[in-house]
Amino acid sequence: MSEILVAAVQGATGDELAALELPASYRAAHVRREDAAMFEGMASSDKDPRASLHVGEVPLPELAPDEAYVAVMASSINFNTVWTSIFEPLSTFGFLDRLARESVWGARHGLDYHVVGSDAAGVVLRVGSAVRSWRPGDKVTVHCNYVDDQDPSAHDDSMLAVNQRIWGFETNFGGLADVAVVKANQLMPKPAHLTWEEAAVNALCNSTAYRMLVSSNGAPVTQGDRVLVWGATGGLGSFAVQYVLNGGGTPVGVVSSAARVALLHELGCEHVLDRTERAYRFWADEHTQDEKEWRRLGQDIRALVGEDPDIVFEHPGRQTMGASVFVCKRGGTVITCAATTGYMIEYDNRHLWMKLKSIKGSHFSNYREAWHANQLVCEGKILPPLAAVYSLEDVGEAALLVHQNRAEGKLGVLCLAPKEGLGIDDHELRERVGEDRLTIFRRHHAAAR
Repeated sequence: MSEILVAAVQGATGDELAALELPASYRAAHVRREDAAMFEGMASSDKDPRASLHVGEVPLPELAPDEAYVAVMASSINFNTVWTSIFEPLSTFGFLDRLARESVWGARHGLDYHVVGSDAAGVVLRVGSAVRSWRPGDKVTVHCNYVDDQDPSAHDDSMLAVNQRIWGFETNFGGLADVAVVKANQLMPKPAHLTWEEAAVNALCNSTAYRMLVSSNGAPVTQGDRVLVWGATGGLGSFAVQYVLNGGGTPVGVVSSAARVALLHELGCEHVLDRTERAYRFWADEHTQDEKEWRRLGQDIRALVGEDPDIVFEHPGRQTMGASVFVCKRGGTVITCAATTGYMIEYDNRHLWMKLKSIKGSHFSNYREAWHANQLVCEGKILPPLAAVYSLEDVGEAALLVHQNRAEGKLGVLCLAPKEGLGIDDHELRERVGEDRLTIFRRHHAAAR
């Protein structure tokens, strides 16, 4: 791997990279099948990713015709990495075993270890015989939509495919490693004005937010829309806020500290609610929600922007869904993509049907949506919310911070990149975007520490 690293950092040609011998094994963050029961009986909050995430050598798998090897310079932590590491709500080895039964190439994934990670930025090392649009030496980012295009359900909108998967979560050989194995239709151009670590934190969350708030497959924002964004300084929420602002809407961000209020103000979000300061208690006890608290939230939103939100950007799940349905405007939409506080949802259906509101599910994005979202990053119109950078050896610590909601934005992870700050090719665009804008999350994260 040292020769590959030197070649990638020094800008070797595609032919030079293609001539390098590939290693028999590579360094990767992974969980082990034998550990799948290690947290049984423990509360979710007590489960520690540092105990289950291992960093060590794993064999390099054979490359399928439609795949590429990518030398991963940097990756990032997503919540699905946390889920994999705490084996919740299900062990991901069940996903790998199902994939293994589908085909000869799928069988590679059914192993006793699972290499995790659903983001990556790096350099293409090899491409399979069926790959047309990419070649060794290309600098890329990787999105995580893993689709079998031989199934008719994968066409029109591939997110509706019956066997659609998330790479690095429902498949093996993910991005938190020195080498990743990806399908060619997961590759996108690396934004030339960003460092490797800045480029690595966008694909999953940016594409998800794009589908939810820009694409016709979601609840697209129109000028003047008021949009409530939960977790507005997190990985998903920070992109959502930017899309609402870019689309002429008015975001109302919900965060958990005064420091995060200040961060959102610098990002351009004028209207922010500090849920800790406001002390919302949407659940009176484990089984009972408090409608008076829903009403108080609605009053606070109207005090800021004059009306109920047209769209609610929902991803916490159980803790907030009842409130989201209640405060959403008559005829409005709650668009939801996750359930980080629990997926068994309760809400008062009277407020949905009698006021003609909608709940719409959304899950990652298709290739077209991911490509368009990435292009906006490439043009400097969407900022990477990179808050801090960890080494691959410290991936468990980074995952713990995400698990405990102790990090703003996204946490990057250096894989092959020997240090931060490498990978910038377009210095002119970087200067136009502005270093202060590109480092908003890093500065606020450092100040909060």
